[in-house]
Amino acid sequence: MTPDPKAPVCVLGTGLIGGSLVRAATAAGYKAWGYNRSEDGAQAARADGFDVTSDLVAALTRAAESDALLVVAVPMPAVDHLLSAIATYAPGCPLTDVVSVKGPVLAAVRKHGLAARYVGGHPMAGTSESGWAATFPELFRDAVWAVGVDEGTHVEPWTRVVRLALDCGSVVVPVVAEEHDRAVARISHLPHVLAEALAVSGASGGPLALGLAAGSFRDGTRVAGTAPDLVRAICEPNAGALLEVLEDTLTVLTAARDSLRDNGSLADLVEAGHDGRRAYETADRREITDIRPGDHNWLEALRAAGHRGGILTKLP
Repeated sequence: MTPDPKAPVCVLGTGLIGGSLVRAATAAGYKAWGYNRSEDGAQAARADGFDVTSDLVAALTRAAESDALLVVAVPMPAVDHLLSAIATYAPGCPLTDVVSVKGPVLAAVRKHGLAARYVGGHPMAGTSESGWAATFPELFRDAVWAVGVDEGTHVEPWTRVVRLALDCGSVVVPVVAEEHDRAVARISHLPHVLAEALAVSGASGGPLALGLAAGSFRDGTRVAGTAPDLVRAICEPNAGALLEVLEDTLTVLTAARDSLRDNGSLADLVEAGHDGRRAYETADRREITDIRPGDHNWLEALRAAGHRGGILTKLP
């Protein structure tokens, strides 16, 4: 049966990502409500006219009664608690998340017996701010939203997650959990680590260095303005993949240091870095148009298409 395109959405966690999702889904015509652990945060959302409660059981009971799509929107350390409550009060609801790692979430979902209705998700959007006050409905506009196509994914919840992402203004990249985590270690988690290191180096230069700092330092350290606990919650659950890419990066930096010391040159690093930036700017995002969810080998076909850089801009 084809699901209602505007079937309800219940967002569990209304910080920057979850709160912006409540706003974006509501603006797109969905019946959306949320849960926030802090009553102060819930009150702030209600003051802005949004349906957010600090009563988790009430939010989940309502979701179960209306077959709402549940969206887990808390940092990884809080995921297990929410999944336990979902397994008790709303085990039949379709389930997704917006957590920055997919492998650990998928493992936790399986542990709680919720895998049959689960589809992983990760909108590649954010700012250095946090909390309800930082939310805005356009956060996902033109963003990339990773949606899981792991083995065992079912058509109906997958379609609901993709439709929500598209209705919020994003394009969708189909990806399996393991490949997602290796990729985001390079393009999301490593930048957090490098931004922190750059901020430490700049601050170590004292008032003069900081007084002279301009665009390159500001842009390079932007995400270092994120709350430290949140950065740890983003990066540490992906430790295996992040350690691998840190080793690669240290090798590159060590070679650059040695070349500068021995030859007075950064040519190799600068040229390779310029090529990498150009590759990003000219990346070819090909629209996926020939794969129908539910057809034979549809998950395998979407995995291959996503791996090649393909995107979905509409449901087939």
